[in-house]
Amino acid sequence: MKKALGFLTLAMVLGACAGPLDVYYKPGATVARLQTDQTQCEVKALKDAPVANEIRQRPPIYYPGYPICDGYGNCWYRPGFWADGGVYSVDVNKDLRNRVLTQCMAGKGYNPVSIPQCSAGVKANAPVARTTTLPKLTGTSCYIKNDDGSYQIVSQVASQ
Repeated sequence: MKKALGFLTLAMVLGACAGPLDVYYKPGATVARLQTDQTQCEVKALKDAPVANEIRQRPPIYYPGYPICDGYGNCWYRPGFWADGGVYSVDVNKDLRNRVLTQCMAGKGYNPVSIPQCSAGVKANAPVARTTTLPKLTGTSCYIKNDDGSYQIVSQVASQ
């Protein structure tokens, strides 16, 4: 059960189901250590740059009036009107919090990386496995998302 929970957490940490995998990375680190370090850094970032939502309003929009005429030459004028631009909120500390997180992870030896998804051919030829220790990345490294949501990081082999 603990193992399954760990791999489920790995799936959440490592990202979405398609496209590149954006993750903090330190070759040789275990996934468990990555999760612990990232949680500690996220807590630090949240303490140093807490959520600070501001309510903002878009400017109103004016829709000008226009004449309307019937087939008998009778015309009238439809007046213009103002429409509300809308209200939204912004976390003004979000960028700062992300920078604090990145600095904290860098201090622990991690760098943000983007790992491409493996081709269907690589996935078909690779044995099903889970990454538990982050391997050294190469120019041919890619990731495979397993059916259970975990990931496997592999290096593609060039065909002869």
